[in-house]
Amino acid sequence: MPKDEETRAGTSAFAALADPTRRKILKMLRSRSKTAGEIADAFHLTKPTLSHHFQVLRRAGLVRSERRGTSIVYTLQTNVLEDLATELYELASTTTRSRARGLP
Repeated sequence: MPKDEETRAGTSAFAALADPTRRKILKMLRSRSKTAGEIADAFHLTKPTLSHHFQVLRRAGLVRSERRGTSIVYTLQTNVLEDLATELYELASTTTRSRARGLP
């Protein structure tokens, strides 16, 4: 993936993670894939609102969806989260090394 696409994907993933509802959805998917209905049962939100959250998570690459019969099943994409964690770790490591050297 070209660097500018990586940046857009990373930015959208960070934006997706900024919302507490989306973070809760991701936490729900840690144990196993779930249907949209199973996820919806945990929230007091309208279907269009939840659909928007699912769309943001899909576009960010944090979840994938698959139609199974009449249900849509969502699965956590852990590789994207691992990439984001690595990016944050590298950023924190660079900041820590700069401070140790007395750099701003």
